[in-house]
Amino acid sequence: MKIAMKRLIRDEKGAAMFLVLILLLIGGLIATPLLAHMGSGIIAGEVYEKRTAELYAADAGVEDAIWKIQHRVDVPSGGCNDTSRSYNISDVNGKSVHVTIDYQDGGTYRITSIAITDDGGGTAAISGTQIDAYVTGVTGNYSGLLDNVITSQNEIDDPPHPDINYPEGHGPVDYYDGPWPTPELLADFYWEDVKDETHYDGDTEIDLEGNNCPPGPIYVNDEENNSWPSGLGPLYIDGELDIVNTSGTPATLTLTGTVYITGDTQIYGPTSKEPYNLTLDLNGQTIFVASNSSKYALIIKKCNIIGPGVIIAIGGIDFQPKIGSGMTDPIFIMSVDGTTNLQPGGDFYGAVAGSVEVDLQPNTSLNYPEAGFGGYDLNFPGFGEPKQLVYIIASWEVSQL
Repeated sequence: MKIAMKRLIRDEKGAAMFLVLILLLIGGLIATPLLAHMGSGIIAGEVYEKRTAELYAADAGVEDAIWKIQHRVDVPSGGCNDTSRSYNISDVNGKSVHVTIDYQDGGTYRITSIAITDDGGGTAAISGTQIDAYVTGVTGNYSGLLDNVITSQNEIDDPPHPDINYPEGHGPVDYYDGPWPTPELLADFYWEDVKDETHYDGDTEIDLEGNNCPPGPIYVNDEENNSWPSGLGPLYIDGELDIVNTSGTPATLTLTGTVYITGDTQIYGPTSKEPYNLTLDLNGQTIFVASNSSKYALIIKKCNIIGPGVIIAIGGIDFQPKIGSGMTDPIFIMSVDGTTNLQPGGDFYGAVAGSVEVDLQPNTSLNYPEAGFGGYDLNFPGFGEPKQLVYIIASWEVSQL
């Protein structure tokens, strides 16, 4: 009997088959629900991907409608039953989008954007995503940037022996966290001044050649140009700009409107024995340089400058003009996304703002006007009547169809 039992114990034939049968049984029990779960996941993923594409397409419809409202392109006026517009946009993320703009009371618009997924043949809608948004117009007011002698979103580089004078409450402010205009907002703001005015495409040189303007002519790319008999501006230049006076005879260029430049800009006198024979009279106008392609988008040096006025560049500003004694009309200088380097030859009167930093050179004399900028009708968002409202989304709601 013992011998028979020992033989049975030692004989392990068929044990592997037993384990295989157990594994097959367990695998059979879990395979079906596992495959069903995977199938559900694939279907859910397809639905999620479809809904995401619809959401993005519907949002694109909202953005397109806001652009139309902002630029007044075929939108309802709100008068005489003109309260609604509808249009379609095809193939946005593979979806068709239907957009409706309804004018509401108080200058508010309701935008309904519906993105549809069809059956592939365009005959029946499978699903859709709808966004209802209300947009309203606001006036961008950034006049607070002119409330302090120096304002920076980062740091102010204090020079040796600074001479900074300001009334109480208007001192330098670094790490400013108040409203700061975007390049896009300023571009839209100043475009309103020049869109229907004189345009030059390409790099341009304006040379006074010893003539005061007004009344004398200026020379554009070496050719006499009398397009602006009363001065310079409004003017749009799609390219770089140099303003010079190559003659040894002193001359003054008086701005008569906004000068909008897309490329790097230099305003300077020659480096000869008469380096300050060019005087720039801002005359209450604005120079706006939309460039941010180099360290300094705008360079003003070896010339004289007269205020009041506004000087703005998206990129950095190198400000080194000569300032006559007794300057009493303030100038506001702002670099939106760059550094403002201030090194005037004389007592500067006004305010300076720079995003990256404001760099004051040694012995800089900076004076803030006792009465501020309130008495000046400067061409900057927040002063006077707005040229154009900026539309923002007041509410936004998504629903599935």
